[in-house]
Amino acid sequence: MSGHSKWHNIQAKKGKADAARGKIFTKLGRELLIAVKQGGPDPAGNSKLKDVIAKCKANNMPNDTINNAIKKASGAGSTENYEEMVYEGYGPSGVAVIVNASTNNKNRTAADVRHVFDKAGGNLGTTGCVSYMFEKKGVIVIEKEGCPISEDDLMMIAIEAGAEDFVSEEEVYQVLTAPNDFTNVTEELSKNNLIFLEAGVQMVPSTYVTLDEKNAEKMQRLIDNLNDLDDVLEVFHNWEE
Repeated sequence: MSGHSKWHNIQAKKGKADAARGKIFTKLGRELLIAVKQGGPDPAGNSKLKDVIAKCKANNMPNDTINNAIKKASGAGSTENYEEMVYEGYGPSGVAVIVNASTNNKNRTAADVRHVFDKAGGNLGTTGCVSYMFEKKGVIVIEKEGCPISEDDLMMIAIEAGAEDFVSEEEVYQVLTAPNDFTNVTEELSKNNLIFLEAGVQMVPSTYVTLDEKNAEKMQRLIDNLNDLDDVLEVFHNWEE
């Protein structure tokens, strides 16, 4: 990820995220539900839940909302059951795309995802067709403007907490971790009143694809339409935006 300016237009991205905040909270709530169902309601003994809570906090989800979602998921009356699904495919000009989803109806979700790919001129592939081009990493993005500590101090805290890489870009700092170290690094950074633009365990591509204007518009439409699906939690790709 070094040298890759994913966050070159912070204001536009922040505005988009704010507009979609309600939908983001709904999807995060479902991630909390799945994590609790899989490993129980105590984050101390459920590393997946711990990671999802860190992600929720990075998206400014209130603690009460997080706690209520966990209580609801662990309650005796909770009958909601979702399973995680991963779809792989190709966008315009062969851009690699990975879609993480949760569903209570696999046929419906697969059909919806396939329809979005087809409409954008892409196609849904088989399991493993693009995932070999990605590596799972913890990714933490911090805006430089208003950062309360110096770059050197931030880098030192991140590395001492277990981060693998620290990247200084034009407008942001990016901290990369092994998946198992993500929560620890996030917690250590949080002690310094840092605001995260993004924090989560993601699929990070090893190479990137550039697109011309026409295909870039198609690719953006593909990403937006996938994210609009209620069952889709995250979309990863190797398009150099």
